[in-house]
Amino acid sequence: MLSWSAIALGACSSASRSTEAAAPSVTTAAPAVPNELPLKYVGPPTRPAIAAADMMTRLYVLADDSMMGRSAETEYNAKGALYIEREVRRLGLEPAGENATYFQFPLEQREMDPATSVTVGDRPLTIWKDFAPRDQGDGARAFDGAPVVYVGSLGDPQRLLPPSAVAGKIALVTVAKDAQGRGNFNVNRAQLTAHFSEAAAIAIASLDYLPPGYMQQFYSVQVAPKGSSDSRPRPNYFYVSSAVARAMLGRDAESAPPGTVGGVVHGQVRYVVKEAPARNVVAIIRGSDPALRGEYVAIGAHNDHVGYNNEPADHDSVKAFQMVARPQGADNEETPVSDADWTRIRHIADSLRARHPARRDSIYNGADDDGSGTTTVLEIAEAFANAKVKPRRSLLFVWHTGEELGLLGSSYFTDHPTVPRDSIVAQLNIDMVGRGGANDITGVTKAGALIHGGPGYVQLIGSRRLSTELGDLAEKVNTEQRIGLAFDYSLDANGHPQNIYCRSDHYMYARYGIPIIFFTTGGHADYHQVTDEPQYIDYNRMERVGKLVYGIAERVANLDHRVVVDKPKPNLRGGCQQ
Repeated sequence: MLSWSAIALGACSSASRSTEAAAPSVTTAAPAVPNELPLKYVGPPTRPAIAAADMMTRLYVLADDSMMGRSAETEYNAKGALYIEREVRRLGLEPAGENATYFQFPLEQREMDPATSVTVGDRPLTIWKDFAPRDQGDGARAFDGAPVVYVGSLGDPQRLLPPSAVAGKIALVTVAKDAQGRGNFNVNRAQLTAHFSEAAAIAIASLDYLPPGYMQQFYSVQVAPKGSSDSRPRPNYFYVSSAVARAMLGRDAESAPPGTVGGVVHGQVRYVVKEAPARNVVAIIRGSDPALRGEYVAIGAHNDHVGYNNEPADHDSVKAFQMVARPQGADNEETPVSDADWTRIRHIADSLRARHPARRDSIYNGADDDGSGTTTVLEIAEAFANAKVKPRRSLLFVWHTGEELGLLGSSYFTDHPTVPRDSIVAQLNIDMVGRGGANDITGVTKAGALIHGGPGYVQLIGSRRLSTELGDLAEKVNTEQRIGLAFDYSLDANGHPQNIYCRSDHYMYARYGIPIIFFTTGGHADYHQVTDEPQYIDYNRMERVGKLVYGIAERVANLDHRVVVDKPKPNLRGGCQQ
């Protein structure tokens, strides 16, 4: 799920098995999922029916360390997408991407051109060490030969020079410092760019305060939706070290008065633009009714996560800290940790280390987010592919990339669909369905009270926001097929501060008036942490969610009418607000 900022040990396999499957049955039962799950696992081949054991087999592949967190900004997203493609090809699904393939490439990437060269006086700058650029798109101005002007410190914004003072020049900015002399490297780039909009470039003297390798890891390759490059003029933007700031100004920038004029900078930052390896995976199971097979029930999840970092930490220490201090993971505010909490954290970490060898960890595996949704959609696809009688309408399966970057893959797919957009009658989105145990804090109420999971817990978001009929169908399937899930609608409340309705791929369909349901078991302490790994997943709960979504998709696909849209459609060009 897209992070709300831009760990309780989850119940592993504690949910009971569903008593009735919507998917086709098979004679050989799938093996039971063990109560204690391993760090590594290679499972047997999957079976036609939706089964927890099959989900375990799949998820240990998709969320393995070798996938390096599947970030859409890296080639590892393509590695995860290739696994999905191999599976849907094996299952016999019809390719529905671009050029008769299963793939759609929604993103382009901009890489630093090796020919980039910048000098201050006669000093050539080393990229990522002396200066680190942020891509401003095709509209970034040239700054070769521009003089440097010190415009002030962000710690004293009232004394910043006016925009007119740096038109056509390089605005050098220093950052605020705390009592220990540490610089604040969290700078609002959009605000600075808007304020000094006529500058040739903006140079932030904060590179010394960033973790080593941070800029190169996260900004040497940058991705954006295809066709989104903005050619309107804007300043170039880069970070520089304190030593470079001194060379630019001819004196220490920290002690210089705003308006001090420095030397001239030569060079230019250049990028090479090409197709990004990240990809949507798109496949179809054709409907059985010639009159209705041109309509589609879409089922989706996102195939990306947030990658890895260059600073490994002790896995058990992170786990223990999250359990006590940040039980909502990345959705938690950074609150102080008491001495009593630190005692609990150390005790939990020691007990975890006593069970297995210590290990360093830097990979955000994304087992729940959204390996759980991705593998559940694969299980649903396998069940439909093996059904003797296919539904009347066709089924459209889309594994979107770039959800974590701002719903980029689903935005591109719905803007450039590979089937007629008006033929999609509903979209069922699965994102984070592998947790929801009693020890997981799955969110907060609108009033701010913490919500805990429990037996059969699952959240339904948006199920009646466009279609009352679709929301009612979900309830009927759960009851009539005795799936036994307990629906939580509290996070779907209008004005809810967590804004969940706007934070996953379903909204890109809803903005076009396509009825949706978003299925999730909610948050937990491992959300967007290195501890979101397959051994903490509740596969039996995933099985039940898979059977629910299968049943809903089957009902919608077999209706003698399109799902009725009886609620107002969103403003397509407006922002999403729950």
